Amino acid sequence: MHDYQRPPTLHRYGPQSELELALRQGQFALRPVGGFLTLSFSQAWRRELFDHFGADSCLVIHNSEEFGERVHRAVQRTLPNWAGIDGAVEYGTRAALGAAFTMGTQDAIEQEWKFAWRPMHAQASLNPVVIRIGSLENFAEVRSRDFYPA
Repeated sequence: MHDYQRPPTLHRYGPQSELELALRQGQFALRPVGGFLTLSFSQAWRRELFDHFGADSCLVIHNSEEFGERVHRAVQRTLPNWAGIDGAVEYGTRAALGAAFTMGTQDAIEQEWKFAWRPMHAQASLNPVVIRIGSLENFAEVRSRDFYPA
């Protein structure tokens, strides 16, 4: 069980075409990072993050609990012998959740919330994996950078 609370809202900055696909089909790519497959979001809705990530849009998820559970279920179906966890990234100090959740202070602007999975057996390949969790349209939206209130 979780001994933490997901933030109420998650943000994923990126190209509009990719985020529209995520909104309509719940399609996300898990990327290999340091022995884990990861999927990252920001806890922040900030104008400067569009530039930081080189993004023109932001997927705003208004129900992070529902979203997180759907992501973990989809990965469990796709990668049954993998263990998953999600939590806040810590900056400039070793995270209690380990190296996958530790980043340098220069990245603190991201206020990252990360989903990470590790293989339960050593010979697992760490290639990117695409998951689909179904439409997010009932609790998410894609906003352009112009949406940001002045």
